[in-house]
Amino acid sequence: MVDGMVTGELTVGGRERTVLMRPPSEAGRPLVLVLHGNQSGGMKREWRDWTTFRTNADRWGIGVAFPQGWSGCWADGRGVTLADEAGLDDVAFLRAVIEWSAERYGTVVEHSIVAGISNGAFMAHRVGLEIGDLVPVFAAVAGGLPADLAGVEPTHAVSGILINGDGDPWVPIEGGHSRHRGHDGELRGRTYGLADSGQHWRELNGCTGAGETIRTDQSQRELSSPGVGGTRIVEWTVFGGGHTWPGVVIPAEHAGVPGANSTMEFDGAEEIWRFAEPLLTSPEDRKL
Repeated sequence: MVDGMVTGELTVGGRERTVLMRPPSEAGRPLVLVLHGNQSGGMKREWRDWTTFRTNADRWGIGVAFPQGWSGCWADGRGVTLADEAGLDDVAFLRAVIEWSAERYGTVVEHSIVAGISNGAFMAHRVGLEIGDLVPVFAAVAGGLPADLAGVEPTHAVSGILINGDGDPWVPIEGGHSRHRGHDGELRGRTYGLADSGQHWRELNGCTGAGETIRTDQSQRELSSPGVGGTRIVEWTVFGGGHTWPGVVIPAEHAGVPGANSTMEFDGAEEIWRFAEPLLTSPEDRKL
């Protein structure tokens, strides 16, 4: 164990998969799975250092897992990543990580939180739709709901915190298509924008009452009314925010890169945990 981290090797679908894990200080605690963005282009960020989940693990009493996407990416349902094209079942992989962590470190299976950025955010939406029995809360930063998943009928209501910058050139807050075109140049991989993603989840959860708006000079949050099992949806707009994780200082070498502008108004990990902790409810209460 180095710096409190351990490496796990899992075989899922006949493939060897890897997860870096920061175990909880005691059994019976929640697990947060932190999903990186698409790294297929060769950029290998030390993702565990780009959020504060790991450094806050003991204070919050959580385990933190950093699963590694196949070929640096996730099969998020848009059909445009290498993992999608290879036919990987990343939902099965993340389910396996949840079960492995519970068996080895005593984390509570049905109190798992999935938080991701970009490709990892699209994947977080997919996880919420497909294994909501294990994941009562997901967080998607800079990534809306993949349109091809809009017809999925989940078995459980799931709370979600959706964060997007309105200055993101890579995943616009209004939604759109992937930059990865088809063989004939056709548009592919459409995703919903922040408002439409939030609306879709509110409808799934039955959040029909009046919500609440919280606005500062740097951002605006739209908090839904409670839905099935007390579930909530937050749509959080970062004014001028780019394709970044809130609260992370951008390295000097990325200065001037389009979409590298970040907000320091809040720490994304802290706000995700603050939102999620009271919503870690029983799957029975969230059945649809």
